[in-house]
Amino acid sequence: MRLIALLLLLMPIAASAQSVPKLVPDVSQRQIDIQSGFTGAELLLFGAIIYPRGVAPEGQIDVAVVLRGPTSPITLREKQKIAGIWINADSSDFRSVPAYYAIASSRPLDQIVDDKTAAIYELGLDKLQLSPSGEVDAKEQRRFSSGLVDLQRRGGLFREEAGSVEITDQVLYRARLNIPSSVPVGTYVAETLLIRDGRVIVADDKVEVRVRKTGFEQLITILARDYSLFYGTMAVLVSLLLGWFAGYIFQRF
Repeated sequence: MRLIALLLLLMPIAASAQSVPKLVPDVSQRQIDIQSGFTGAELLLFGAIIYPRGVAPEGQIDVAVVLRGPTSPITLREKQKIAGIWINADSSDFRSVPAYYAIASSRPLDQIVDDKTAAIYELGLDKLQLSPSGEVDAKEQRRFSSGLVDLQRRGGLFREEAGSVEITDQVLYRARLNIPSSVPVGTYVAETLLIRDGRVIVADDKVEVRVRKTGFEQLITILARDYSLFYGTMAVLVSLLLGWFAGYIFQRF
């Protein structure tokens, strides 16, 4: 009897698990190479939604795609003009800030999820959890967080593109995200979220994209990081040589 009762309890759970759709995400390229003259790239994120028994459920289906870059601590400084001179005034430290954050959605975010769900999954620039360091006044925290987001957005490193995800027959989806030329190197994670009637039902399908420098840029990066003394010495020598050569040319002509 206990076994039968246990099976009866597990049956709704199993049926619910079988009714959850599955995402099959992918990206147009798993690696972006930064070379001389790199002006940016366009990344295509696409995939398919597999429904149990091949039948799409009733209700509104939405897709949000998030591309997030490597995180690092950041110190944000506020400049003030005092006596005609711009100086650093207040500052705030953040423990974990993504180097790049872009979200594309099939509809405006406020139409597909509520504020609580958006905060849980960090959907939207105003829902990013930037983790300030130390004890910070709540009002000052919001001011610096808004300033950091605005600064990154104007630099093209934070993006929010509502309505840019195309869904075909509630099965296929695709979105295009622009990668600016100033994008930092590192491992990026593309996450796809399937949303139905305002509820996130799938949010664990991730694809990694690697951004790296190649060619001469990679050589300079390696020298500056691993052979800093040699790199600094060579930089000084090259500067002296160029200065001498410029002086020689001006004397001749």
